[in-house]
Order: sequence, then C-alpha cells, then structure tokens
Amino acid sequence: MIALRRANERGHANHGWLDSWHSFSFADYRDPAHVHWGPLRVINEDRVAAGQGFGTHSHRDMEIISYVLEGALGHKDSMGNAASIVPGEVQRLSAGTGITHSEYNYDATGTTHFLQIWIIPKFTGVTPSYEQRSWSAAEKRGRLRLVVSGDGAEGSVTIHQDARLHAGLFDGDEAATLALAPGRLGYVHLVRGALEVNGHALRAGDALKLRDEPEVRLRAGQDAEVLVFDLPPLD
Repeated sequence: MIALRRANERGHANHGWLDSWHSFSFADYRDPAHVHWGPLRVINEDRVAAGQGFGTHSHRDMEIISYVLEGALGHKDSMGNAASIVPGEVQRLSAGTGITHSEYNYDATGTTHFLQIWIIPKFTGVTPSYEQRSWSAAEKRGRLRLVVSGDGAEGSVTIHQDARLHAGLFDGDEAATLALAPGRLGYVHLVRGALEVNGHALRAGDALKLRDEPEVRLRAGQDAEVLVFDLPPLD
C-alpha cells in the first residue's frame, strides 16, 4: 500500500509570528485519518518570524527531533542545555519523566524554518536526555544518511524507539533505495525540491506512506532534500 498526501492537504495555522503546517493532528487541527503513522506522531513544518519563538513549555514521554532548514533555532531546557541548531544539525530531546524548554529565533531580520518531529517512545518514564549532531551536505549527497535510530548506529542520535530516520540530498541522476523489512512501515517527507519516490512525483511538503512495500526508491531529484522514516507498527 502506498498513499500520497500533497503538501496543501496538511493542517495549517498562521499565528503571525508562526506559520505552521501539520502533517498529523496537532493543536486545533484534528483529522482522524491523520493522527500518526506507527510511532511517528508529529511533523510540523514551522516558520518562526525574526525575534519570536516558543516560550518555556513542558513535554513528557515523547522523543522530539528538530531539523533546521534555514536560519537558526535557539534552545534552552530544564536540563541546563543551551544551544543553537542550524542547518545540517539534528537535535533530539527525550522528554521522559518531564522537561521544560524554549525555542527561539534570535535573528533580528531572518525567518527560522524547521521541522519539529515527535516519535512516541517504546518505553515511558525514562530519564530525560539531550543530544545534538551535525552532518555535512557531502554525507547526505546522493544517499540516505542515517541520522536517528534506536541504537545509535552509524553515529546517529539515539531515541527510545525502534525507528530509523534517514536524510538525503538528490539531484539529477542521483538515486537510492532503502529496504523495508516485512511488517515495517515507511514514511517519506520531501523537505524541498522535487523527487520521484516509488513512481510518484513529489514536491516540497508532499509525503508518502508505505505499508507492505519491500523498499523505498528515490530518483530524478531536482535540488531535493528528503527525510525517510523506517518505522515499526504501533503496538
């Protein structure tokens, strides 16, 4: 089964300082057909205006991943971490028993464009933790680079779930294939550009759900940046 969802079919909220597109039900956007895909619970594409941001707020029992596309995202949390996340970096927060944090665009003129991704953990009540890593464009060029996993494979950031997230950059003749083990779910989110995925033409913001498919096939990119999830079914 392959299901294509176009970018403009997502939920949308514009608060002035924040322009956000929701791939799954979030806040005031409720859609019973799009609540989660396996443990993948949230993909919000956020644009935060200059000098604005999310004030201190709390989370628990969720794996939270930030993937910055443009600008920088300032982060502070109750564990004492303070950092700036820029393009090429992946930040992971395991909220566990509970954290508070804030996210802010400190630039006086530019917009911060990023994806916030939530993954439901396999275990609740874990000790909160933080991790941040960077990958060069060359490491993602023409291939799928593992950036998030349940076991830290290949130097990826680690989450409390048997889920894997790959990031890739594709243009022209560059192509890649990701095998999916029986019973696993695939989810493809095209971040920017254009890309053909399993015979479907995707443009920025489009997504593809895969179930009972042996692989994800990527080809014919046009300045494409893509995220590919390899997910377990949700018990």
